[in-house]
Amino acid sequence: MARPHVLVIPYPAQGHVLPLMSFSRYLAKQGIQITFINTVFNHNCIINSLSESSHDYVEDEINLVSIPDGLEDSPEERSIPGKLSESVLRFMPTKVEELIERMIAESTIISCVVADQSLGWAIEVAAKFEIRRAAFCPAAAASMVLGFSIQKLVDDGLIESDGTPKVNKTIQLSPGMPKMETDKFVWVCLKNKESQKNIFELMLQNNKSIESTDWLLCNSVYELETAAFGLYPQILPIGPIGWSQSLGDDKFTSIGSFLPQDRDCLDWLDRHIPGSVIYVAFGSFGFMSKVQLEELAIGLELTKRPVLWVTGSGDQPPIKPGSGLVKVVRWAPQREVLSHRAIGCFVSHCGWNSTLEGAGNGIPFVCIPNFADQFINKAYICDVWKIGLEFEQDELGVVSKLEVKKKIDEVMRNDGEYTKRAMMVKEVMMKSVAKDGVSYGNLDKFVNWIKEKVN
Repeated sequence: MARPHVLVIPYPAQGHVLPLMSFSRYLAKQGIQITFINTVFNHNCIINSLSESSHDYVEDEINLVSIPDGLEDSPEERSIPGKLSESVLRFMPTKVEELIERMIAESTIISCVVADQSLGWAIEVAAKFEIRRAAFCPAAAASMVLGFSIQKLVDDGLIESDGTPKVNKTIQLSPGMPKMETDKFVWVCLKNKESQKNIFELMLQNNKSIESTDWLLCNSVYELETAAFGLYPQILPIGPIGWSQSLGDDKFTSIGSFLPQDRDCLDWLDRHIPGSVIYVAFGSFGFMSKVQLEELAIGLELTKRPVLWVTGSGDQPPIKPGSGLVKVVRWAPQREVLSHRAIGCFVSHCGWNSTLEGAGNGIPFVCIPNFADQFINKAYICDVWKIGLEFEQDELGVVSKLEVKKKIDEVMRNDGEYTKRAMMVKEVMMKSVAKDGVSYGNLDKFVNWIKEKVN
């Protein structure tokens, strides 16, 4: 019998590529052939970051292909979310369509296109070729529900038709969902009109395109977002993707990373007692003013606890030379780090992947969100699940060193209140991907659907 062949298309950013790569690995383990489409720039980053053993694994399991994205080869330009959204909307659709045409001309049968939910046009391209299609949301269901609620927000007089807030107000889309501030909506909080316009336009187009998808999958957990899934039952939770034991060796969990990982930090963690280390990481886009970096560094030093700090593409933190309590790396195998017994607290920007990885390992958070969906995720962590605290900013918008020390001490205090709740959330997440779990069941149905129409 012929193997089904799935074409996977992520939005070209690190936080989107990683979960879709995990999903692709899961599908490959079920005997499904995968072609994974990256932009040329991201494709080269991934190839250059692979270890030798990972190279062999990818060649055996997943076919990595690339298309141009119309941007300069500078990381600076690519780190501007609005720029990327503009390129994704204006340039990439034609390139994906040309690739599918070539594959069909070579008699390749594509069983299904799995596209990032942020790429509604990819669903339209698949529909044009009469290929079955699934949208994959790498963010919380609440983020998708916010996007689907745009017209209601306009009708209720909360935002203009271009997405600009009319009022500064905290809203709740339904009881049980996280509260959201209108001036921090996903498309608003970039404080840049051009970026806002590009992202808002992309979201509006996605809302229309997504109507023609066969499946709407979300890298989330039903029990953690019951209210959001209740509002839109067509969104099916399949997360946390990649946590199923069927994926095999841990060292492959970060295939799709744009930066090579420093695995020495795992040996460093081995030398520390359980629950003692503060893990600091702000994702691949992590950016912070020099003043804020200084306050954060001093505040961490005041805790007198060991710190593992991941800089990503951000600035080197101003750590005093010779400080044996601090380990600084550019990029880490985050899921392995967060599962290490030494980690006691996660100082995070609250990207959804980091949120799932921290919560899925029973780690409490201290939150410092920057933009996009990070404010929604922070609200889940602090207000809904109650497994962390948010740093409060002063009148200049800076988190002071004393605030850093205070919140970390509170989260890591001896009674372990936050850790206990985080361990309860971990248990809920583990049940979701175990047999009889909601996520496991949805994944199983999807795989069977992929396979059922293969000749």
